[in-house]
Amino acid sequence: MNIAKHPVIIDDILHTTLAKQRAFAKAQGIESYEQRREHLLALKALITNNQERIIKAINLDYGNRSRHETLLAEIINACADINSTLKQLKKWMKVQKRHVDHRMYFGAKNRVIPQPLGVVGLIIPWNFPINLAFSQLAAAFAAGNKAMVKMSENSRHLSALLAELVGHYFKPEKLAFFCETGEVGIAFSKLPFDHLMFTGSGETGKKVMAAAAKNLTPVTLELGGKSPAVIAKDYPMQKAVERIMYVKQLNAGQICTNVDYVFVHQSQCEHFIETATHWAKKHLPDIHSEDYTAIIDDRAFKRLVDCVADAQQLGAKVITLGKQAADAKTRKFPLTIIMHSNDNMHIDTRETFGPILMLKTYHSPQQVVDYVSERDRPLAFYPFSYDKSLINYYIDSIMSGGVSVNDALFHVGQHDLPFGGVGASGMGHYHGYEGFLTFSKLRPVFYQARFTSIKFLAPPYSKFADRLLAFLTRINS
Repeated sequence: MNIAKHPVIIDDILHTTLAKQRAFAKAQGIESYEQRREHLLALKALITNNQERIIKAINLDYGNRSRHETLLAEIINACADINSTLKQLKKWMKVQKRHVDHRMYFGAKNRVIPQPLGVVGLIIPWNFPINLAFSQLAAAFAAGNKAMVKMSENSRHLSALLAELVGHYFKPEKLAFFCETGEVGIAFSKLPFDHLMFTGSGETGKKVMAAAAKNLTPVTLELGGKSPAVIAKDYPMQKAVERIMYVKQLNAGQICTNVDYVFVHQSQCEHFIETATHWAKKHLPDIHSEDYTAIIDDRAFKRLVDCVADAQQLGAKVITLGKQAADAKTRKFPLTIIMHSNDNMHIDTRETFGPILMLKTYHSPQQVVDYVSERDRPLAFYPFSYDKSLINYYIDSIMSGGVSVNDALFHVGQHDLPFGGVGASGMGHYHGYEGFLTFSKLRPVFYQARFTSIKFLAPPYSKFADRLLAFLTRINS
């Protein structure tokens, strides 16, 4: 839905939509399995029936976005997530039996009933707008909710397209998309949703959480940070480099779970550089080709340029792979390695969110653990080793949102694994069953039996009550 920029109009439209969805949820009651399945299929149809228009819109928003990357990371992944949800939905919706202490509540029953929260709000970033929007919607719809989705201001073409298409698949009382005009996000985060999910930067996440707190709206925050990788001496350098560098150039590095910096044993630093240089010659596209994704906007491009200049000025070594310079006109930024960075440099203290990789050396695993643990908990961690005890040491010693072992990024693509951050990298989960739980209220229900012994514990207390309490005390001590 395109909204005029005037704050009063924005606020009115948002509140009106929320009221309509609440009223619809109340009138409709809890959605059946068949209704939820129909909605999930409609989500998938919206993507598959309009695939080419979606790819074109995202390309326009980026200035240039590799078609292959949009297909892989957006279209295919979102549809696969919906398919996985469809397969598991009936099992997730089942009423759960829970244990009853029959010594006190003989004949009673305990059940847990998953029920929809109501109306949920989703704030979607620009870097993977289809994948993130539709995977979150899949979880919300599986749980039986209605949804309002606020898209990024950097997704203007896609937002307009989705606002145009959604009415062909859903009533606005079920699903509504909103385009960002500069004021929508602030008003959106202040709405009294039954749950609010935000994906984006930590600074904005704090503001969203503060706004939601005024309504006691529960939030799920998927943030970012600086996700590390570490390559053990036993792991083949060629394999580690090809896996890390592939992820680093994907979407021009604009991924919240991308490798921000990599630890290499001090004896293998030059080997890493040589291997990465060779990989780039063989696999890195010409940055001016359509296969190389652009940086999203001029501000983001300038930030990357300034970070590299700042690091170089303060003594870091900058290695540009592919030997092509950054192009401000097309916003194409080459894959770059930075060595000898430190905490005085912007590149060391801010999330990179671009095709820049910091290379650090270590002499012992403890040094890696100490370095990462002294900083904000990352969204992801990527240890490379065939030594299971070393992998377990790293996993036990370094807390992160998620982990991929001997690869990077791809734990995010596992539809039956929860995805979420910890500490500064976020709170809460979605994907798979955990996504269903995030957007559900697990209602505990106690069914009392026809006969209950509790009546014998009512005052005035008798000798029988004394004996019963003594018995219960004895068996529970």
